[in-house]
Amino acid sequence: MFSLLNAFTPDTPCLRLVDLAAATGLPVSTVHRMATELVALNVLAKGADGGYRIGLRMWELGALCPQPRTLRDVSLPFMHDLHDATGENVHLAVLAGDDVLYVQRLWGRRSVGVVSHIGGRYPLHATGVGKVLLSHSAREFQERVLQAGLKRYTPYTIVMPGMLMRSLQDVRRTGIARCVEELKLGTVSVATPVFDHDQRVVAALSVVMHSNSRSSSSIEPALRMAARSISRELAKGYEAVG
Repeated sequence: MFSLLNAFTPDTPCLRLVDLAAATGLPVSTVHRMATELVALNVLAKGADGGYRIGLRMWELGALCPQPRTLRDVSLPFMHDLHDATGENVHLAVLAGDDVLYVQRLWGRRSVGVVSHIGGRYPLHATGVGKVLLSHSAREFQERVLQAGLKRYTPYTIVMPGMLMRSLQDVRRTGIARCVEELKLGTVSVATPVFDHDQRVVAALSVVMHSNSRSSSSIEPALRMAARSISRELAKGYEAVG
């Protein structure tokens, strides 16, 4: 069943039976039987075109995951304040395996278009939030990411390991990561870390805006303040439970 569900990705949110069979290596008859059962449970939804998508039951179950839910609940009021102050896209992300996972996003009608979405996984080396999380990771993890290869998404993506490591050192020193048109042309991401009660980085908060809209340094004070506020609330929650 999980091999069936894992076939769905942000790039392939809708799959036909033959696509599912090809992705899982299972016979079409087996896929059809399992898909029918999952549709009945609302785990999958079947469209009029015969394609399958993830159903609402999966969203309900995913919302029960405690770590992102608690982080989102604490962060959301401060993310709203940051969005009101900047009028730009605001993202909250965590480390998930070798990727960055977006757990919350706020945007407005005038915000620049971005490729990210809630629940989406994106590269560590080409996003502001990813650079924050990577810069605070263990050296062994950083080396593994470098050895896996750095994909180029635009002409400005940093793909040279030495240059990326120097960039990560700057992020740790300044507390700010900047990605200028590294994942998508025309956008700038500015990110900073969110800490837990033990001063471990548990998430990254970012503002994404048009590369021509304003200086990225102009939004840094509001970004830092929002991240500090979230970190403080996370520590309060721990002390209350303790």
